[in-house]
Amino acid sequence: MSRVYRAVTKLKDLLRMKVFQALLFILLGLITYLVMFDNVMPEKINVSLLTPADKTIRAPQTVVDKEKTEQYKQEAAKDVEDVFTQKKEYAENRVDLISSIFDSVQEVKAELEIKQQEKAEKDEGDLPSSKTQIGTPAHAALAKQKLTGNVTKDLSDDVFMALIKADEQNFVMARDLTLTAIHNVMSTKIPASEVEPAKNRAAEQLKISSLPKDIKDAAIELARFAIIQNEFYDSQKSEEKVQTAVEGVEPVKILQGEVIVEEGQLVDRDIYRQLKLAGLLEEQTSYLPFIGLGLFILLTMSGLFYYFQLNKENTDKKQSQILLFSFVYLLALLIMKTVSLFQEAEYIDMVYFFPAAFAAMLIKVLLNERLAIAITIVLASYGTIIFNDGTASNLHIAAGLYILLSGAAGIILLYTKNYRAKILQAGLFLSLLNFLLILALLFIMDVRSLKIEFVFYIISALVSGLASSILTIGVLPFFETGFGILTTMRLIELSNPNHPLLRRILTDAPGTYHHSIMVANLAESACESIGANGLLARVGCYYHDIGKTKRPQFFIENQMNIENPHDRLDPEKSKDIIIAHVSDGVESLTKHRLPEEIVSIAKEHHGTTLLKYFYHKAAQQREDVKESEFRYPGPKPQTKESAVISIADSVEAAVRSMGNPTAEKIDQLIKSIIVERLEDGQFNECDITMKELDIVKKSLSETLKGIFHTRIEYPEIKKTK
Repeated sequence: MSRVYRAVTKLKDLLRMKVFQALLFILLGLITYLVMFDNVMPEKINVSLLTPADKTIRAPQTVVDKEKTEQYKQEAAKDVEDVFTQKKEYAENRVDLISSIFDSVQEVKAELEIKQQEKAEKDEGDLPSSKTQIGTPAHAALAKQKLTGNVTKDLSDDVFMALIKADEQNFVMARDLTLTAIHNVMSTKIPASEVEPAKNRAAEQLKISSLPKDIKDAAIELARFAIIQNEFYDSQKSEEKVQTAVEGVEPVKILQGEVIVEEGQLVDRDIYRQLKLAGLLEEQTSYLPFIGLGLFILLTMSGLFYYFQLNKENTDKKQSQILLFSFVYLLALLIMKTVSLFQEAEYIDMVYFFPAAFAAMLIKVLLNERLAIAITIVLASYGTIIFNDGTASNLHIAAGLYILLSGAAGIILLYTKNYRAKILQAGLFLSLLNFLLILALLFIMDVRSLKIEFVFYIISALVSGLASSILTIGVLPFFETGFGILTTMRLIELSNPNHPLLRRILTDAPGTYHHSIMVANLAESACESIGANGLLARVGCYYHDIGKTKRPQFFIENQMNIENPHDRLDPEKSKDIIIAHVSDGVESLTKHRLPEEIVSIAKEHHGTTLLKYFYHKAAQQREDVKESEFRYPGPKPQTKESAVISIADSVEAAVRSMGNPTAEKIDQLIKSIIVERLEDGQFNECDITMKELDIVKKSLSETLKGIFHTRIEYPEIKKTK
């Protein structure tokens, strides 16, 4: 492990420069590309025209069959019937025309009657003469003169002569019947092919009338003349109908996953064309999937690199996070690829065996929840590509959803990081959630499964959940040791009284050991009250005075029944010995490779405070004493935990020195210590707030009051003889 630690340390040193950080993510991207290269390689099918297919072939993607679509559009256009429009105004026009003919005849008849009357009046008194005959061809010519040539050329003279000869009653009846028959027939659609039948229908209506034969024949001829075509081809509407029909044809698509040819089916020309269209023929090569994969990896790696650049952690911690994240990512990626190689399983998709929550749980324990979510999203995205074997597309969406949701469930279930048993318990719950998740995905996709397949689903969910927790527990010590990361589990191990350094404090400086335990109790409670890491504060307190074991007799808590050696020393010498316990402690902790957080607590728990006792003692001896010479070298507390420990350390020592501590005295003491530290600027470099300091004061007060509570004074019982 020491070699691993040294190697990791060297890598962390390299990562101090951004260029090496960028190179690391480039390397991760290249490894990822090589891992997924074969997963996006287009599948080529060796088939020959007019030969049976050796296996069932499905479309890898959805493509539009333009040739089929155009064929269906042409068929749709052919099936559209021509649009004919009825000219309804034609009926009124033809009725008006025939009505005008009757009016012309009526005028001629009136003129003839006037002439006949005039002639009768002229011939009055003469010998009776023969009456002028009405309805001659000459009279017919007079009626035609009142009409246009287009009308008169199609009507015989007999029509006009019959109407002229008709009496008033028959004339009116003929007029009404003719116009009614024309209106009735012309109100219906009369295409070119139906003109003659329409004429016959009008004639049939007039034949049943009681008109004299000559007038009836004239009416029939007029009706037949009036009936014409009133329905005509509408080119504009026909074109619009064709266009609508063509636009209504949906594009013919070869859907992703659609079977193009079944195993043993003859590959005819249409099937061969579809295979070519889907890009499955061997002679076709597409580089787009490889370009797309490269862009996808570039985006994800750039996002991760940018996230780490935004991280506000100190340089050492940031490098550790980058390196640790990279190792966990590569480990999870290789496990994913290994599991995908067994995709030939008959009953189940192998993605459900993948420990999807392993990387998320490990990152949450070692680093933080945000990075755990980030690695889950990245792995889920890559899982859609790595587990695409057996699917029609290069993306297996169900696999990505499973990894994403299972990883998120692992993050949520790992609500505590204190014990390895909790990780195992989270794995058991995760197994149940995985099975329910698998069922949900299968039901959404409407996959009909056999009973034996459900058995495999149960096994895969159990394996995935337990493997996630077991792998997390198994590799956790290696990362903790190799990276020197302080986890909750590591803190619990360090709190074991059998640790060599704690045993050393107990044997060499028992008073310091008791003081450390008391400070630990105070600091843990106070840190937890403000949301800081209480366990870190407790363990840090155990080791914060380890430097006192080098010269334990120089510290008052270890001076049991011995003379105080400082009484015989100069204040400067005593000051050096007291201050040295900080540097001695840091040296000892570093030598035993304790986590940096513990070392920082030991280094910062006194900050740059003043050794008042020896400073005043030196000031009484000489006047040129500088206050800065009697201050601890620092640094000042950098974290909330260090700030709370510095307060608890002073409070515990001060309360222990009180003769008769009461609640009021304890409150006043804690307040004065905090105010003094604030005025001295000891909390200027950490993010603790005034509100949190007030909470710390109350927590310390409650804990100390519980320790120094009032006890009953038992009376002494005197023995009697």
